[in-house]
Amino acid sequence: MLTGSQKRKLKSIAHHLKPVVHIGKKGLTESLFSAIDKALKDHELIKIKFIDLKEKKEEISHTIYDKTGGELVSIIGNIAVFFRQNRDEEERKVVI
Repeated sequence: MLTGSQKRKLKSIAHHLKPVVHIGKKGLTESLFSAIDKALKDHELIKIKFIDLKEKKEEISHTIYDKTGGELVSIIGNIAVFFRQNRDEEERKVVI
């Protein structure tokens, strides 16, 4: 679980990132979860843009956490920021 100060730091790092995953009208599919899992593995800190299903972004974000282990850092507008630290210290890209 991230502390408040860790979330603030991650938000400031994520500010300049572009969304790497977009959630559209197909919604939550296995391929979407695979893409999110791969993005978290590759980048650790990612943005997800809600193109459709904007009214369900809170619920979808919790499902993403359950399926991928990526922790929700924040939701601003229609963009959610997720973080999952690499278990291998040498592979870590984001230091919190």
